[in-house]
Amino acid sequence: MAKGGRPKSISGRSTFTLVLTMLLMLSIVLLMLLALGIVSLPVNSIAPDEISNGGVFYAHSGGKKLQETPYSNGMDEPKQWAEVLSWEPRAILYHNFLNKEECEYLINLAKPHMAKSTVVDSATGKSKDSRVRTSSGMFLNRGQDKTIRSIEKRIADFTFIPAEHGEGLQVLHYEVGQKYEPHFDYFLDEFNTKNGGQRIATVLMYLSDVEKGGETVFPASKVNSSSVPWWDELSECAKAGISVRPRMGDALLFWSMRPDAELDPSSLHAGCPVIQGDKWSATKWIHVGEYKV
Repeated sequence: MAKGGRPKSISGRSTFTLVLTMLLMLSIVLLMLLALGIVSLPVNSIAPDEISNGGVFYAHSGGKKLQETPYSNGMDEPKQWAEVLSWEPRAILYHNFLNKEECEYLINLAKPHMAKSTVVDSATGKSKDSRVRTSSGMFLNRGQDKTIRSIEKRIADFTFIPAEHGEGLQVLHYEVGQKYEPHFDYFLDEFNTKNGGQRIATVLMYLSDVEKGGETVFPASKVNSSSVPWWDELSECAKAGISVRPRMGDALLFWSMRPDAELDPSSLHAGCPVIQGDKWSATKWIHVGEYKV
């Protein structure tokens, strides 16, 4: 009888050890996410009427109120935090990713070199004019100066993808009426994937506020933004799917490929026409492999 009961005790200890190990691993992962700022714990709650300009934010999926405030630390620097917007497509909005000085620096650096925006020709890989994209823009060299290197390092930390996988930043300017019609950031040809492979993700940083219009919209998304308090303030274009209003310093990360490495058609997106004001943004396209410049 003694021999028959011993394996039972060993099995019980093994199960307890396995459960304890799993809990420890989950705790380590959570601590890493908290340290990187990808998730955050609610510290305090402030009523919406105590904060100007919508200081209490809402999650796009389910309309749940997030107890986050833009100045919860009592300092002049806005609080940084990430908000999951959608899983189809996978889209995350990083609030206050850039500070005001960085936004103004990129705008002033790009202004003297702006030219009519183009699109990539899938046959030749060269740039060509297109009526679907009516903005003006220019490219900055990757690692061009200390400020750009700092931003690119932050993007690498945000995406967990090395900075060497990214193209140079493209700064864009949209005036009233200008837009970018629905399109994919991934390529459907082999020519454009020779350098770095397929585009896996995009980080779109908003360098200015826009009075009206200029939203980024995902018309093929599974949900829309109807649960947000500012639904009536969105342009008709932005109501076609999940959408993001331009806000200086925010950065939108979305993935053009699914976790199984298949292209994600729900990543179809557009830049809505600017109705009032003008819009400045900076885009970082990220590839599966190293992008040689």
